[in-house]
Amino acid sequence: QVHLVESGGGSVQAGGSLKLSCTDGSGYVFSRCGMAWHRQAPGKERELVANIDKDGTTTYVDSVKGRFTISRDNAKNTLYLQMNSLKTEDTAVYYCAACKRPNVNYSFWGQGTQVTVAS
Repeated sequence: QVHLVESGGGSVQAGGSLKLSCTDGSGYVFSRCGMAWHRQAPGKERELVANIDKDGTTTYVDSVKGRFTISRDNAKNTLYLQMNSLKTEDTAVYYCAACKRPNVNYSFWGQGTQVTVAS
């Protein structure tokens, strides 16, 4: 079955970079579904950070445009989020998600990876 696992989180100072990865051992979601990164900061609601469609088309929340890049390697069953110029407000748990249905939420979610940006 689908099992999304995030990695690459950690602590970094403001202005630094991190690269998150998300893998699916089943291989089901890659080449079949769009995928996305969400995040949830302490005391705040979960928000969509970036998504990438099956054809590679990407979208980003305004706050990360120009700093974050979402990409996917279907052959490796891996989704990436390259995060540059990190800010303290980027601190959150980041979640991988896949296979959004029309007018419905994403079908599959990872357990999250913590990103902490220190001033």
